[in-house]
Amino acid sequence: MTGGRVVILGSTGRNFAAGMSGGIAYLYDPDDCLLNNLNLELVEIDAVKTLEDRDELYGMIEKHAQFTESIVAQKILNQWDSAVNAFKKIIPSLYRKILEQKSAESLGQRD
Repeated sequence: MTGGRVVILGSTGRNFAAGMSGGIAYLYDPDDCLLNNLNLELVEIDAVKTLEDRDELYGMIEKHAQFTESIVAQKILNQWDSAVNAFKKIIPSLYRKILEQKSAESLGQRD
């Protein structure tokens, strides 16, 4: 992935995130087994902790549930307060630095 956002509600294959240079992947990992398949060469793992991330993730899952009638998505939405803690945010290290720099620059322009 080179940009954008994706939500993965199922399992991943081995070497997930290999070559990921941009974007953000939110991965549902209720069994906490992501590290078995994740290529950590270029990416970092975070919890979904900011309100902005939580809102974005909820909205994406909500749209998925509406368009596909996904039972998994609806179950996650119904148990959101606990289910959100099972998500991992995967972001390339360099992409994170770029986003942080842009954020700092925009904050500097507001002062």
